[in-house]
Amino acid sequence: MNLLLDTCVWGGNIEALVAAGHDVVWAGGWTEDPGDAEILQLAHSEARILVTLDKDFGELAVLNQQPHSGILRLVNLSARQQAPVCLRVLAQYGEELQAGALVTAETGRVRIRPSDPR
Repeated sequence: MNLLLDTCVWGGNIEALVAAGHDVVWAGGWTEDPGDAEILQLAHSEARILVTLDKDFGELAVLNQQPHSGILRLVNLSARQQAPVCLRVLAQYGEELQAGALVTAETGRVRIRPSDPR
């Protein structure tokens, strides 16, 4: 799957995600942060699932109806927990994410908001 990791996601996760076969771009490696709306727009334009710790992206997608290609929000996970949880969620809910779902994952719990058919 194509992923865009937000700046707040630990860059050390890239190796595990790439090793699992994912195409990964990390916003933390960019020279400047373009802001949430632009990151979400870029992820959508490249058909990438956005992986973030930030709930603002869900608000942009739901309240502002900004188009996206799926959002995975990781909640209350240490940097080292992020890749394993991300990989589990992608394996289990990848189709839903690619269809535009918003998925919130924390230890022992996953919530899914299906894509909004427009």
